[in-house]
Amino acid sequence: MRGAKTVYILPNLFTTASLFCGFYAILAAIDGRFSFAAILIFVAMIFDGCDGRVARLTHTESAFGVQYDSLADLISFGAAPALIIYRWSLHYAAIEPLVPSKLGWFTAFVYTACTALRLARFNVQVDHADKAVFIGLPSPSAAALVAGFVWVGSEFHWDGSRLIMLSTILTWFAALAMVSNFKYYSFKTFKPQSRLSFSKAILPGCIIGLIFLEPAPILFIFFLAYGLHGPIWTLWRMNKRRQGQQGQGH
Repeated sequence: MRGAKTVYILPNLFTTASLFCGFYAILAAIDGRFSFAAILIFVAMIFDGCDGRVARLTHTESAFGVQYDSLADLISFGAAPALIIYRWSLHYAAIEPLVPSKLGWFTAFVYTACTALRLARFNVQVDHADKAVFIGLPSPSAAALVAGFVWVGSEFHWDGSRLIMLSTILTWFAALAMVSNFKYYSFKTFKPQSRLSFSKAILPGCIIGLIFLEPAPILFIFFLAYGLHGPIWTLWRMNKRRQGQQGQGH
């Protein structure tokens, strides 16, 4: 019985670790340690990616775990990234004469609210959703996009007060992408044991190598590309479907 309880607790420990990273990222952002705060968001993503897998491997999936994971995600991938970019850049809107004074905190709030909506929608659709795709940008990817931008800015000593509009546009894009109907490839159907060409097999190794060399810009570029691929893929599919209908009409 004690062993069963230990196994049941195990996946929730990963969720708690993710929650801790999000909480500590908020404290780091308040203290002005923006690079460290952004890194903690990516560490939270690692723990968040492990909890569900551990639960499946140990056969300890539960409704409690699902709800706890969503609450932790709201902190780590909603409130924390919003506060990080707010403290780094968006709060300067209050003193910038050419920008609406309330734009900064309102943008941060919209991002947090969209994260909550994205998580709620995922929870009610998870049982009958297509496993191959996500509907809307996943909240960890949105958090990586926002936090990655701050990480790059901190590493390259960009002045956040001069990037209010760019920070606003990026945050709004991430927020609206989460609650959109754009389809994003989930990678859940990808099988590592599948036979790949040499060029495709070596690509992941090259990406990992680049991440170790320059983690901030490479991770930001990757998640920016992932964020953009949803609307691009959706528009491409719509255009292809329209062309097919026109071809049938002739």
